[in-house]
Formats: sequence, structure tokens, C-alpha cells
Amino acid sequence: MVTKGRTELYYAYSHGMDIIGPVRQAVPDNHPNCTIRSTDKKGKEVNLFQPATEFLPLIDEVFESLIESTKDIKGAKVENNKFCVSVHYRNVDDKSWDLVGQIIHDILKGYPFLEVHPVIDWDKGKEVTFLLESLDEDAFKVLREGNKGYGILVSSAPKESNAVYSLRDPSEVIEFLKSLGVWKSSPLKSLI
Repeated sequence: MVTKGRTELYYAYSHGMDIIGPVRQAVPDNHPNCTIRSTDKKGKEVNLFQPATEFLPLIDEVFESLIESTKDIKGAKVENNKFCVSVHYRNVDDKSWDLVGQIIHDILKGYPFLEVHPVIDWDKGKEVTFLLESLDEDAFKVLREGNKGYGILVSSAPKESNAVYSLRDPSEVIEFLKSLGVWKSSPLKSLI
């Protein structure tokens, strides 16, 4: 059972290896075996996209090994984040940092991991691409038809879109957001 907040939003965790979002009729064809349906704590159906599920037993094994190997190092903390493991050493005496690093290196030698997350062809960029393929123009269409908001397409090339507005690049997005902030604090906005 998924225990995230609002089911109409997408949540992405663990470098994009754990994405939870609303049920969509169409799932991108290049990821057919990674999306499953589940229910949230209110019983509403959601989609889970978890391309590294097959690595969960290995991640748990690495987690247990790291806990055992670092238990005598004061300040070391190992955290299991489902699809990745974090070793926190900021509270470790800096003279022991090399020891923590060596322990991690020694444990990971026998596993297909890099930085204590699975070595698969997946990263935050692919996470965003997956979300865009899942959402694309459908979101703009729903916003426009339902009068629920204003879609803004960010693209350097003009193209057909259900978005109401368009901006050319991220720098224009920043300027737009700054303008909204100024407008929100303006006493003249009540005259509009």
C-alpha cells in the first residue's frame, strides 16, 4: 500500500527508481514491465514505476552488511531508502572518514552497484523523460478544457500545443516566476 500524500501528483524518489503517480491509461511502451497498479492509504488506485525492483534483495543485503560493518564507528548511520542505501558520516570523527569509505568500498566490490544504487541505465534525466512521456500534452489539455489552470510549454522551437502560454527556455521561466512574485505583492493586483 502506497502511503504518499496526494494521488493526483507525481512523486519521484531514489534517483527516479521509485515514481508514484495517478493511474494513466497509457504507459510509455519502452517501460511496460515497470509500471504496476497499487492503492494508496485511502484506497485510491495509483501507478508505481520502479525499474530497479529486481535489485531490492541485493540492496537489503548491502544495507545489512553496512550496518554490521559500521556499528562500532561512533556517529555513522546507515539508511535504507528502498532503492538506494545512504551512509551518513557527517557525525563521524573526521579521522575515521577514510575508514568509513574503505568499508563501503570493500562491501560494494561484490555487488553491481555504483554509489550504493543499482547500476542500471537509469538516472534523473530518464526520470524526467519518463514523466514527460507519461504526461505530455494530456496535462495541458485537461487544464485548458477544465478551466483548472494554465499550461505553459517551455520550448525553444514553436510547436502545436494545448498549453495556453509558451516560454522559450528556463531563463524565461525564471523571469516569469519573478514577475508573478512581484504581481502577487502588488497593491494594484486588486484592481485587475
